[in-house]
Amino acid sequence: MLETIWFILWGVLWAVYFMLDGFDLGMGMLMPFLAKNETEKRTLYNAAGPFWDGNEVWLIAAGGVTFAAFPTAYAVMFSGLYSALLLLLFALILRGVSFEFRSKVDSPAWRSVWDFCQVVGGFLPALLLGVAFANIFKGLPLDAQGVNQGGFFSLLNPYGLLGGVLFVLLFAVHGCLWLGIKSGGALQGRADRMAARLWPVLAVVVVLFLAYTSAATQLFGNYLNNPALFLILAGAVAGLVFQRSWMGTARRWAAWGASALMIVCVTMFGVIGLYPAIIPSSLDPGASLTIYNASSSPLTLKIMLGVALVFVPIVLLYQAWVYKTFSHRITDEDLRSEEAY
Repeated sequence: MLETIWFILWGVLWAVYFMLDGFDLGMGMLMPFLAKNETEKRTLYNAAGPFWDGNEVWLIAAGGVTFAAFPTAYAVMFSGLYSALLLLLFALILRGVSFEFRSKVDSPAWRSVWDFCQVVGGFLPALLLGVAFANIFKGLPLDAQGVNQGGFFSLLNPYGLLGGVLFVLLFAVHGCLWLGIKSGGALQGRADRMAARLWPVLAVVVVLFLAYTSAATQLFGNYLNNPALFLILAGAVAGLVFQRSWMGTARRWAAWGASALMIVCVTMFGVIGLYPAIIPSSLDPGASLTIYNASSSPLTLKIMLGVALVFVPIVLLYQAWVYKTFSHRITDEDLRSEEAY
């Protein structure tokens, strides 16, 4: 029972991270196409500024839960996906530094360097996370000793790359919808048009990914055994439809909420499909890591659950306060503030 609780919490933490950090990753990767002058670039930075570091708390939490609740899976994941995760770490570091360093020197060349880091730091994590999770859904080539027999380039298979494209598009649309909330004028119009252009591509990729998933993975097994779970997929489809219905209208928060719902449901679709495995083996199903052979002791899981029940609500309350406090549209007055990026 404890293993199942922590498995669900593990999936929820990843889903919340993708939902929250996805919009600022999406804005960053699209900056050259959305922001055409210095004021618009600063608007984009400030649209993410109060949120991006708090959003990444959920990445740390998801990694921490993997380490503490499922240490064997953590060891295999971080050794088998070492190169990809190292690139992810470097990209996130560059992105974080770009927020702080961009305005330290009044030089167009200096700002261009950090703008480039912002773009790379948005695109590369989205791509790598999609590739990594798609490969986990498909199964890594683990032998009986839990050693990954594949390398970095084995991750770049068609299904893995399709997962990367899916995440890039999910986050790009999510970012456009957020920028539509936080900006006005020409920048807002550009964000609306970009979201509308990307949406059909996203819809096609979602259909292709689901079709490929049915052929390349075992994720649909749990759904066929328990058809009620298809409500998760229904939630993803509803999010996809309603985000298009509401984008560019007065219901901008609703459109962003629909996009958030879709990201959460897509993530949980994969996680629930894996259960009880955490990292399936594509070489031998018996070598797969599950919630039973990869988990910590029951006492550890029990203590951690008590800690989580205390501190997760505190983090949620804090982030709710941050989002409410900084929910307003970015104005010229905001950009003149000493706290502005």
